[in-house]
Amino acid sequence: MTKKPSRTPPSFSITLPATSANLGPAFDAAALAFSLFLTIRAKPASEFSITARGRDAEICRQLRDHLILATYREVLEAEGKPVQPLALHIENEIPIGKGCGSSAAARLAGIALANRFGRLGWTENRIVGEAARREHHPDNAAACWMGGLVVARLAESGEAQVARVTPKGKWPLLLAVPERSLSTEEARRVLPAQYSRADAVTNIQNSMFLLAAFAQGRRDLLSAALEDRIHQPYRAPLCPLLPCLQGLRGSSGVLGVALSGAGPSVLIFLDPRVGRNTAKIRVRERLKADGLTADLFITEIAPRGALLT
Repeated sequence: MTKKPSRTPPSFSITLPATSANLGPAFDAAALAFSLFLTIRAKPASEFSITARGRDAEICRQLRDHLILATYREVLEAEGKPVQPLALHIENEIPIGKGCGSSAAARLAGIALANRFGRLGWTENRIVGEAARREHHPDNAAACWMGGLVVARLAESGEAQVARVTPKGKWPLLLAVPERSLSTEEARRVLPAQYSRADAVTNIQNSMFLLAAFAQGRRDLLSAALEDRIHQPYRAPLCPLLPCLQGLRGSSGVLGVALSGAGPSVLIFLDPRVGRNTAKIRVRERLKADGLTADLFITEIAPRGALLT
C-alpha cells in the first residue's frame, strides 16, 4: 500500500493575554494575566508574511528581527524539523517594551506555532518551560499561558515550576502606559548587586501578605503588601509614573500601585466599590498635575491564558 503524504496542518489561531510581573515585592516570582490580548492567525504559505492591526502595528508587521518568527524558526531548527513559511495576521492590544509581557507572549506564540506546524507534540509544561528558559525567568510566561495569578520559579534542572492562585473576589485594574518604552536590560542595570537583610526580610514578608490578600480577598492588606525594596526604588527615576501614582494609594478608589514588570508602565489596583471611570479621571488629573501623560486602560485579571483554535 502506498503511504499517503502527510498533510500540512491547517490554519491555526492563538490568543494570549498581557501580563504584569513582580507585583511589587514578588520580584521575579509572581505575575498576573490581564485582559489585553495578542491574537495571531497563521496559515502555511510559500513565504513568510505578516499583516497587523492594533497597538504598535508597525512593529508587529516588520519581518526583520520579529520575535515570534525568530522563536518559531529557532525551535524547529533545534528539533531538526523543516521550517514551514507562514502567513501571519496579528491583532495586538499589548504595549510593546513597556512592562506588559509582550516578549513572553511573542515567545509563547512562536513556540506554539512551532509545536503546531512542526508537529512536535509538546505538553503545556514543555511549552511554558521553553518560553521561561528563553525569557530567563518563568513568571510572565506562566501567567500568559495559564492566566490568573501565578507564582513561578526555575528549578535547578531548568524546569519551570508553577503554582496558580485563584484571586478571591473582584480585582479591577487600571494600567497606565507612558509613551516612552524601557528595555528590560536598562531596567536591570540600575539594580544593586546586594541587598541588606532588612530589605530582603521586608520583601519576603510583603510577598506573603500579597498572596494572602489575593487568596483571602483581603483588599485592606494590598497597599502595604505591594511595598517593595528590591527593584521599584531603583527603577523609579526611569519610571516617573510610579512615584506620581503611588501618592494616590488609599484614596481616589486606588487600593495599591506597582510597576508592571520592569516598567515603565504602572499597574493600579482599584477599589471595586468605586466607579472605575471615576478612578480613571482622578488618576488622569494626578498625572496632569505632575506634568505627565499616559494611556489609561481599564482592565481586569484574565482568568484564562492561552486560547488555541
